[in-house]
Amino acid sequence: MPSVSPAESAAAAAQRVLRVGVVGCGVMGAGLAEVCARAGREVRIVASGDEGMARGRRRLERSLANGVRKGKITEADRTTLLERISFVTDLGDLADRQLVLESVPEDEATKLEIFTALDKVVEDPEAILASNTSSLPIAKLGRATARPGRVVGVHFFNPVSVLPLVEVISSLLTAERTTAVTEAFVTDVLGKEVVRAGDRSGFVVNALLIPYLISAIRMLESGFATADDIDRGMKLGCSHPMGPLALADLIGLDTVAAVSQALYEEFKDPAHAVPPVLSRMVDSGLLGRKTGRGFYSYE
Repeated sequence: MPSVSPAESAAAAAQRVLRVGVVGCGVMGAGLAEVCARAGREVRIVASGDEGMARGRRRLERSLANGVRKGKITEADRTTLLERISFVTDLGDLADRQLVLESVPEDEATKLEIFTALDKVVEDPEAILASNTSSLPIAKLGRATARPGRVVGVHFFNPVSVLPLVEVISSLLTAERTTAVTEAFVTDVLGKEVVRAGDRSGFVVNALLIPYLISAIRMLESGFATADDIDRGMKLGCSHPMGPLALADLIGLDTVAAVSQALYEEFKDPAHAVPPVLSRMVDSGLLGRKTGRGFYSYE
């Protein structure tokens, strides 16, 4: 992004963000790439290797094919969107990016390593480095770079192409200009709604949601009620569109466990501790929809 006058509005600066990088091509990474491509941006996705690249490409192609089948996009749109997205395996290929969205699994060491590397390879000093973390401190990610003022949190929700909300998280080190341009990009370019959140574990949504999900998991673990009864109770009794256990499966049980652990480490509230059954399921690779089995089977 070329140097800009301080008088340039955040909205104008956001419109000039044309080259986007995405680190990670799991469910969330592929979704981020899709919404950015739909907004007319040229997107480059960094995968962990050839196998990850192939999975990410298939995931993206399936999503766009679903869009065609449902009449949301045309076949010509699908072709155009795929042409806007490229896959690489080297972070160095993000050198010319104006905005980089990190979306790898919720592991602090991995994210710190990525931000350290991005700081070295992204050439534009005004480029924004954003994390899609669900719970990790943005300040700590910023300190892994020499430009903490350009590091911000952008927490999207799954499925990215459908859910309208994005949490924009500023740390004590994030420049207000960075936050304003990020918010303008999310709202004006991507067409999403924003809530601003402070840099504390869980931010706004997960600080409220995860204890609810953990409570449902503990109820199941205790044998007090079945998964079906718990979910039907919240759907039919509280008008929730999805029960807590089905929602945990959709989010990913590894993500639920990671956010729960982060909340516990920050606040030391026993209600945030990861239930043993959730730990065992994650250790067993039963992560919900993305693996075909969690609290329910999706084979």
